[in-house]
Amino acid sequence: MAKEHALTIDVAGEQWDRIGIKTHLISILEPLDPIIKDQVVPQFQPGDWIAISEKVVTISQGRVVHIDVVKASPLAKFIVKGVKKYDNDIGYSLPEKMQVAIWQAGYFRMIAALVGGTATRLFGRHGDFYRIAGNRISEIDGFNPDAIAPFDKFAMIGPADPAGYCQRLEDTFGVPAVVIDGNNINVEVLGASRGLPVSPQRAREILLDNPMGQDDEMTPIMLVRRRA
Repeated sequence: MAKEHALTIDVAGEQWDRIGIKTHLISILEPLDPIIKDQVVPQFQPGDWIAISEKVVTISQGRVVHIDVVKASPLAKFIVKGVKKYDNDIGYSLPEKMQVAIWQAGYFRMIAALVGGTATRLFGRHGDFYRIAGNRISEIDGFNPDAIAPFDKFAMIGPADPAGYCQRLEDTFGVPAVVIDGNNINVEVLGASRGLPVSPQRAREILLDNPMGQDDEMTPIMLVRRRA
């Protein structure tokens, strides 16, 4: 089901239009440059910028893992028993997804994160598991049965060098860009080009309701424009 969000949002007294760029289903290792050139550049105006879903960048870079090649270890099955569960997001509730995180961080680092995160939660701190594990495991997405096929069977391990990717788009097409990790829980800016006309924090606020259509809406790129 497509999510419904207002196309315009008010942030700190300014109104911003978020214009979805309709795409086809992006294939693994398919470059996004033709979409930027053909669908973004013709309607770009000075002061505009684009937000790109980290999922589609990851797919374009081929940084994906099919669930058929993942066998959850006892450690993965044990860790997921203690992770926070969400009604509206799969999060890390699936052992296979946790196994991909273990591959990213390493077994010893994940054990340290498990011990350290558990200990600090006793004192009311949250999120130390992901901070200790590092290796950007919080950006891993996928194995989501609600995602559009065939990507319901893939995990996305996060884009390589998101800031550098954004800068290349700006240098090539003159379009400032951010890559965002957006879901039903939170939105984070993973990287931004140097010519972005707002701060990464303000970009996050403008996109905090996660308006991007990353599933059957097929609008994983948004052109963002401040209203005069």
